[in-house]
Amino acid sequence: MNLTLKVWRQKNKDTKGNFETYTVNNISSEMSFLEMIDVLNEQMIRDGKDPIAFDHDCREGICGMCSLYINGKPHGPWAGTTTCQLHMRAFKDGDTIVIEPWRAGPFPVIKDLIVDRSSFDRIIQAGGFISVNTGNAVDANATLIEKDLADASFAAAACIGCGACVAACKNSSAMLFVSAKVSHLALLPQGAPERRNRALDMVAQMDKEGFGSCTSTGACEAVCPKEIPITYIARLNNEYLGAGLLSE
Repeated sequence: MNLTLKVWRQKNKDTKGNFETYTVNNISSEMSFLEMIDVLNEQMIRDGKDPIAFDHDCREGICGMCSLYINGKPHGPWAGTTTCQLHMRAFKDGDTIVIEPWRAGPFPVIKDLIVDRSSFDRIIQAGGFISVNTGNAVDANATLIEKDLADASFAAAACIGCGACVAACKNSSAMLFVSAKVSHLALLPQGAPERRNRALDMVAQMDKEGFGSCTSTGACEAVCPKEIPITYIARLNNEYLGAGLLSE
């Protein structure tokens, strides 16, 4: 298939960016979206042009690095799919595809399609850890946990920290991300020692980073590639309120 790409180009966070238009030809429908960009970059390098900078790592839907706005939607048109897992059969021959970086104040552009998501790292550092020595896998398996709690914790742990929830939210809220990280540990006995402080510290760091408040529109849930539901935000609110009352 032959495609027209409108790609956001920006040297760094302090310069003004703009869309540039490119064409790619003979793209296989079985290519991944990132492989398609690879083809474009190889073409640009041959022509002596600066290739498009974009983030990627595992290309298996695990790391969360492939964070792109594609035709106005984080990670593109397929639900429950990261950009690296999006295949070109999602588009038709002759289509025009608009590719942008995340649009959020706490995610400043580094270059082109790459944004700085170190704010997420600082939120994790604020409280997303445990002090308990859990030992090896055998020791962990010896700790009995109710299946419902284990399943809910595992579902929250599926969050890959890609930031799609922030990009989709009109307030650039990070509540779905934070709620997943808080819930993941709060539901397990190993996370109990820091449980009170975890929600308070992580929410405080989230606010410090400049993320907005949640308005419960559900945009975050709709674009999450791991389909984490907004019910975890309610769990975070309970954790936060409970910790606040107990700390007084």
